[in-house]
Amino acid sequence: MDSQENVLANEAQEEVKKVEENVVNAEITPEAETPAEAVTPAEENAPAEEPAEEVAAPAEETVEAVAEPVEEAVVETAEEVAEEQPAEDMAKKVYKTKQEVNERMKELAHGDETPSKEEVDHLKTVFYKLHFAEREANYKAYIDGGGDPEKYQVTPDMDEETFKAELGLIKEKRAKLFLEQENLKQENLKRKLDIIEKIKGMVTSPEEANRNYQEFKKLQQEWKDIKLVPAEKANELWRNYQLYVEQYYDLLKLNSEAREYDFKKNLGIKTRLCEAAEKLADEPDVISAFHQLQKLHQEFRETGPVAKELREEIWARFKAASTVINKKHQQHFDNLRSKEEDNLVRKTALCEKVEAIAKEENKGAGDWEKRTRQIIDIQAEWKTIGFAPQKMNVKIFERFRAACDDFFGKKAEYFKGLKAQFAENADKKRALIEQAKALQDSTDWKSTSDKLIALQKEWKTIGMVPKKLGDQLWNEFLGACNKFFEARNAAHAGTRSTERENLAQKRSIIAELKAITEDSAEDLQEKVQELVDKYQSIGHVPFKEKDKLYKEYHEVLDHLYDELHISTSRRRLDNFKSNIKNMAERGVDALDNERTRLMRRYESLKQEIQTYENNLGFLNAASKKGNSLIDEMNRKVQKLKDDCELVRQKIKAIDEENKEEE
Repeated sequence: MDSQENVLANEAQEEVKKVEENVVNAEITPEAETPAEAVTPAEENAPAEEPAEEVAAPAEETVEAVAEPVEEAVVETAEEVAEEQPAEDMAKKVYKTKQEVNERMKELAHGDETPSKEEVDHLKTVFYKLHFAEREANYKAYIDGGGDPEKYQVTPDMDEETFKAELGLIKEKRAKLFLEQENLKQENLKRKLDIIEKIKGMVTSPEEANRNYQEFKKLQQEWKDIKLVPAEKANELWRNYQLYVEQYYDLLKLNSEAREYDFKKNLGIKTRLCEAAEKLADEPDVISAFHQLQKLHQEFRETGPVAKELREEIWARFKAASTVINKKHQQHFDNLRSKEEDNLVRKTALCEKVEAIAKEENKGAGDWEKRTRQIIDIQAEWKTIGFAPQKMNVKIFERFRAACDDFFGKKAEYFKGLKAQFAENADKKRALIEQAKALQDSTDWKSTSDKLIALQKEWKTIGMVPKKLGDQLWNEFLGACNKFFEARNAAHAGTRSTERENLAQKRSIIAELKAITEDSAEDLQEKVQELVDKYQSIGHVPFKEKDKLYKEYHEVLDHLYDELHISTSRRRLDNFKSNIKNMAERGVDALDNERTRLMRRYESLKQEIQTYENNLGFLNAASKKGNSLIDEMNRKVQKLKDDCELVRQKIKAIDEENKEEE
């Protein structure tokens, strides 16, 4: 018996250690997750309680006497689990309004029943799901009604204040209950130690054991009635109790018939318990099966011994059935922990994405809106992910919310500044409109045209305003400009006949260019250039004929250049001169812009040529004649000089065109 006792005692000690490591801390969980802007509480279920490991069965008593059951160290844990089980039904109850949740919170805070962690967590999740859904609906209604997002303010919610107040009372109630339970455990420990001492005094002789049998039975019943004791004392208490109980039974003398009857009765009870435990393997609800198993273990412990030759067999059968349920229970929580770890990895990745987006530079409203959509998509994905491990769940959410708040805070500051800029831009455009209206009735065609074109150029330099207002201002400005230019065009209607004459002259020159392709004279290049110069000197043609004529002219010219092998630079200059007319039609600002661009290009090329020539000076002094690097740099310098000359000729052509316009 000593061997079996030691084995079971060691098993019980290990089981208690595992249970203590796996029991979930019964604190109230933090509030539901609610990231800033577009984030509502995630619909996540609180993690189920952690699994307890296998429960070791009590050692059977000796054959010589009918023994009462001996408690194990894990009784306390099993009882606590059993006490919490009825709360599961309330933890699954459906609530449709915040008021219903608060009514239940008041019942728990002010009633006599003990609030369970599972139900309080459930109430908390439901309340904040309803709370943030209501807040989001109010915000949407405000925006749909034309409200300004920057001026929206979240109004205080009395339901939330009530909920927090009742939650605080529940926390106090649970803390008080915990303290009372700790005091009760210490009192129970003292009582059980007294019982052990009393039994210890009965194991002096067989006669003493027989004489005190009824008192012994009362002490056993009193022991069973005492429940919770401090977990750290449970093993030692159980071993001492078992030691003196078995010593008592070793001394007790009872008749064989009564003993055999008790053995048979106990075998029937334990067989029934084995069958019930084996049937639990088919229970689909793993948590429920585990709780039912705890009750079976409690009854098994409280059932007396069976015949010595059947003890190992009946215990092995019960333990085997228990192992199946415990493994399923453990696997359930292993899977849950694995899923929570995966959730943590996914949530961490989403935090990193939002943090990276928040750090990116946004150059305009388009960038802000683009990245806002990205973050809203990330927030939607966040809500599809379940809980992270308990120790990290609040921390990872706080990190995510901080990243979202950082982005949307920066966005709010940007649009606040943009709003002020819009107002300033609108004032500038209104000023230009007043100037355009003051000029719209002028008949000083040349001067007023230049002024209005200058106003148009200035308009383009002014930044954005809201689209609706921008369209209104632009139409007003455009109306003033059009009124003047329509009057000017009507006054210059006589120029149309001139344009038709110009069209006829240019077509005649194109015909001459086509005829030249069949000529073999040596001065063909000079003739072509004369015709090109003559073509460029002719004024505007009717607008409808411009593109067609341009295409026909350049097709003939390109063919001639290919035939006569005229240099690329010359060809590019001629093409540019043809384009000058088109630019001039768009206004003086088009030519001015092109000239400014060419001047920048011209200065850049001169600087680059200077740099190469300086470098060539150093290389010529240090290198031998024929160095390939020097030859290559000379070719580059010549190419740059050719490009510089072409740019200079283009600038000259623009200046000549401007003189003609004047």
